[in-house]
Amino acid sequence: MSLFCNGGKMREIINFNQNWYFKKKDTVITTISTEMEEINLPHTWNAIDGQDGGNDYYRGTCCYAKKFVKPENLGNRKLFVEFEGVAMSAQVYLNGKEVGIHEGGYSTFRIDITEHLVENNVLCVLVDNGVNDRVYPQKADFTFYGGIYRNVNLLMVEPEHFELEKKGTSGIKVTPQVNGTNAVVTVETWQNTDAEVKVTIYDRDGIEVVSARGVGTKENDAYKTTLSLNIDDVHLWHGVESPFLYHAVAELIAKDSVVDSVTTRFGCRTLTFDAEKGFFLNGKSYPLRGVSRHQDRDGVGNALTKEMHKEDMEIIKSIGANTVRLAHYQHDQYFYDLCDEEGMIVWAEIPYITQHMPNGQKNTLSQMEELIVQCYNHPSIVCWGLSNEITASGSVTDDLMENHMMLNDLCHKLDQTRPTTMAHVFMLETDSPLIDIPDIGSYNLYFGWYLGELEQNDSFFNEFHHKYPNRVIGFSEYGADANPQYQSECPERGDYTETYQCVYHEHLLKCIEERPYLWATHVWNLFDFAADGRDEGGKHGVNQKGLVTIDRKVFKDAFYLYKAHWSKEPFVHVCGKRYKDRVEEETLIKVYSNQNTVTLYVDGEEFDSQRGSRVFEFKVPITGEHKIEAKAEGLVDGITICKVETANPDYQMLSKEEVVNWFDKEELDPTCFSIKDTMGAIMSHPVGGTILGRIMEKARASRGDVAQATEGNENLTRMMAGLSLESILKQAGNAVSADDIRSLNAALQQIKK
Repeated sequence: MSLFCNGGKMREIINFNQNWYFKKKDTVITTISTEMEEINLPHTWNAIDGQDGGNDYYRGTCCYAKKFVKPENLGNRKLFVEFEGVAMSAQVYLNGKEVGIHEGGYSTFRIDITEHLVENNVLCVLVDNGVNDRVYPQKADFTFYGGIYRNVNLLMVEPEHFELEKKGTSGIKVTPQVNGTNAVVTVETWQNTDAEVKVTIYDRDGIEVVSARGVGTKENDAYKTTLSLNIDDVHLWHGVESPFLYHAVAELIAKDSVVDSVTTRFGCRTLTFDAEKGFFLNGKSYPLRGVSRHQDRDGVGNALTKEMHKEDMEIIKSIGANTVRLAHYQHDQYFYDLCDEEGMIVWAEIPYITQHMPNGQKNTLSQMEELIVQCYNHPSIVCWGLSNEITASGSVTDDLMENHMMLNDLCHKLDQTRPTTMAHVFMLETDSPLIDIPDIGSYNLYFGWYLGELEQNDSFFNEFHHKYPNRVIGFSEYGADANPQYQSECPERGDYTETYQCVYHEHLLKCIEERPYLWATHVWNLFDFAADGRDEGGKHGVNQKGLVTIDRKVFKDAFYLYKAHWSKEPFVHVCGKRYKDRVEEETLIKVYSNQNTVTLYVDGEEFDSQRGSRVFEFKVPITGEHKIEAKAEGLVDGITICKVETANPDYQMLSKEEVVNWFDKEELDPTCFSIKDTMGAIMSHPVGGTILGRIMEKARASRGDVAQATEGNENLTRMMAGLSLESILKQAGNAVSADDIRSLNAALQQIKK
């Protein structure tokens, strides 16, 4: 129970998580039966089947129910039930009567149940995460967990109270405007009475800074009070360096008594986005370099505890990030609070993702309004994300354009202090009119993983920035899957090794450092997360692009690469702890550190010392079992490796296909074409183009989803023209056989360049 006492009467908040009953049924109940499972919240029914692969997790309607007695001390007060997150749609019944409906699985909503109370009550909630064409998300690379997976509370308030129901509002909105060393803070409140409102601002030590009083004016069916307060010598909220928070307390005063009170924290800061120089916080250059986060965990799903949220934040801090993209939906208010406290700059967004649904327009607008209304006061949030990869499953239609324009207008209507943004799929042409809708933009690129070469990430941004020098652009997703069990001395794209993930991210970090105009960059992803439709890289139902495993127990080597770049905490890390058995005569020992000098010891003897930056590489001859240690400024880390005659089969995927690697051992005539040449070069030759066209048609026919998304896409065609045919054929998988590839290569070897 949590009480806000204000010199007289009070608002009472009662946690309602205990003693619920659950069953996979879609029937409204008024009596608890013995066939129902007794549970406590938070809860999801997909904690196991949503993470085991097969894309067969239960999506449908389930029933939650709870018995409770009408509070004895209710009196003439109002009673609301508050749900902090129900996925994805909820129908709420009290004693068999419908009292509310909510569609959207990630935001808070409240229902006034006062008039429907009896002495002994049964609250029933039908929760649905099933397939439909109107509630987002419906198609995306993550599991859509069902359940009442965040807190439920009862709120008792006086008849005169601050607004509670409209879009889950807290009833108070704070807008600071910094002017030099001072700030003007506009505080707006909504309430159901024209009574006086007193607003007091306190600093983080609880010392009163300023206060003001005013009365409300009628606005539609509520009263709105607007007060302006001045803070002299304002202490700015400056990200991880100084996340200074003020508190605003609004008190509703009726008949000389405080009848209700709401409190919010806020920070005073300015935001600037520059197309050439990137992001500025409070007028100072502040490069945003960080990670993305999904909210789920192994065996828990999305039903997280506060301790789990705290642990995630500690991991984000330890890697040295200063920004986090909270994808792809509204996250728990507690986590936004943690971001405020720790100074993490946040990209917040709604689950308008992958596939536009013509019947979903209303839902996108509703979810966006809830996101902004509920999260407006968080200083950590600097932008509102309209959508993510929305063209991945289709073209840019008039309806899709209209939906985005409406969302963009809504954001600007509700919030004039933050820009809108989008995360574009790499296939979206850079001259698409969709890119012009939000204030700033960002791209999701996976060159070097899903297709192409690592260098194409660099060339993409070079071309974009050259062509559109006045556009603010960021790097919203990039990553490579890694199963920490898989290791390789010769890592390559698509092998799912921890080793290749390091190679990938080493290149991408260099790409980012050389382009300071990128307003924000976010690794995809900090944590592995559930995607029940996936079955790859030795794992079922998990996207393994995380730098940390989904259970938060294994920190992959690439995690320490980012720590070397971002963290100020001194450390040294020797890569390859899970790569013990090695067949090579001389092995690569890679060390990540934020120290300037690293000394390597082999079996207790100094082997070599290097001065450098972040990545240190040593070639070490091996003959048996060796203890390897790296030391830097008193810091020590080590591994044990062993020379073996036969490669450890556990280090590679069992089903790894050797489709196009057969020719590596054969000599190719360099004066003739081969699959080593780029697709563009081969297609430009009349004979080569004809031969290639026939076999590529076969590959396209088996990839209907991709073909639909890429047909007529000049941007993608241009990108693919720069890829080697070898690279493209690898992506075709079993669609093109080894015999087809041999025949193709043989034909190309007959064509002079």
